Amino acid sequence: MTNDAVTPPAQRKSYKIEAVGRALNVLEALAEKPGLGVTALANEMGLTKSIVFRLLQTLEEAGYVHRDAERATFSLGYRVALLGERVGRDGALLHVAPQVMDELRDETGENVNLVIREGNYALALATREGLHAIRMFAQTGRKGPLHAGGGSMLLLAYAEPSILDRVLTSEMPSYTNHTITDPEQLSKILHRIRANGYNVALNDLDDGAFSIAAPIFNASGEVVAALSIAGAAVRLDEQRREVYIEAVKAAADKISAKLTLG
Repeated sequence: MTNDAVTPPAQRKSYKIEAVGRALNVLEALAEKPGLGVTALANEMGLTKSIVFRLLQTLEEAGYVHRDAERATFSLGYRVALLGERVGRDGALLHVAPQVMDELRDETGENVNLVIREGNYALALATREGLHAIRMFAQTGRKGPLHAGGGSMLLLAYAEPSILDRVLTSEMPSYTNHTITDPEQLSKILHRIRANGYNVALNDLDDGAFSIAAPIFNASGEVVAALSIAGAAVRLDEQRREVYIEAVKAAADKISAKLTLG
């Protein structure tokens, strides 16, 4: 098997997809010179008008390019702005959160998760593995439901009404005997989460597991993520429960403060 780390560059196999590279070049060209037409863009990139037209049509349908029908010119589309906002938001979180997550893991010995909402799902943006012999460790990039789990339900509790309505009116699968799938009951729990400012989940997503989560706010006061600790439910006695709640809230507040200060 060839190791690319030691293979001379001239001998390495290229996995480049030409069409993807051209599409990215189109976006870069429009970022530099918005308002170009097909002919001007083709000249700028050294490609045929036919190829550029097909690239533009594909990018336009996906929302990455906007076409001015009257002028027959093109500029960057709304999805580029959404990606930029997402990179800025998640990039800031990943910049300020790791040290706080390490401190929380060392303080509690439990798994630590940084969770964001992506559409109708919760996404583990970053994780820290706990120190206990028996670990329950979520992988970075793992997607989960919004109606079960400490961080997931907290994000649902603070989500905009359209997301709440969508989740509450859709089918909610049951993961354990403790998963809340009744919309009325779930609504009451979400109201309680908002009132308390944290969430404690027991056995609702994984049998034998607990999760305690608190919200992370940006400079505008919006909840952009949830910080949670998770572990085996047998370790969560009443005293440790209260200690963990305060620890998670304090850690989430610390990350919020860092985001607010920029």
